[in-house]
Amino acid sequence: MSTKNALKKTAKKAVAPDEGGVLTDHVVDQLEQLILGGRYAPGEKLREQSLAEELGVSRGPLREAIRTLEGRRLLERTPRAGVQVVGVSLADLEQILITREALEGMAARQAAESMTVAEVNALRQTVSGLQSRPQGAPGAVFNSGPDNDFHRLIARGSRNRWLENLLVKDVYSLLRLYRMQAARRPDVTHSLAEHHAIIDHIHARDGEGAESAMRAHLRRSRARMLKAASG
Repeated sequence: MSTKNALKKTAKKAVAPDEGGVLTDHVVDQLEQLILGGRYAPGEKLREQSLAEELGVSRGPLREAIRTLEGRRLLERTPRAGVQVVGVSLADLEQILITREALEGMAARQAAESMTVAEVNALRQTVSGLQSRPQGAPGAVFNSGPDNDFHRLIARGSRNRWLENLLVKDVYSLLRLYRMQAARRPDVTHSLAEHHAIIDHIHARDGEGAESAMRAHLRRSRARMLKAASG
């Protein structure tokens, strides 16, 4: 089954009546996956009626979901075009990556203070997954892989739900959107030693060292991404 067909099949699953915003949250998740999975291209207009039919919901929850994703910058509303998928410009990308460095540096510092031994071991296993991961098909760039898991685990390990939400729901989603529109796979070949260094600082409960190592890692990653994007 193709990725697009799988996304359509997922979107058409029956949804329960809205109770305390549960339906709206469900529609947000479904619509986000359609966007990040490439079902709707950057700049493409979303038509409410056909989208509501595809998701099997009324326009009310759909409009709430659209407003949520507008707030997270995955969608934008313009006077003539209506609601459309955001295109991530080079200037946007640079600002997102600068923000990511600051937030993930803070997450690494807090993770060094909060993560359990079992969670640190999970980080090491994730890096081992990066080392053994095959290159995969080009479509793999659209999916969450071990590298995302590594960074998500650290965000979760910070025990700071505000920080985790900013990273997972905003920063990571926008980076995934950029990689989808640019058809770029995350380059982890330069990152393995840096990942190990970050883990070593977290394991040693060295918050300052963990933040410094994470920020240095992301600065180098930003330089590579911007060079590739402008080349």
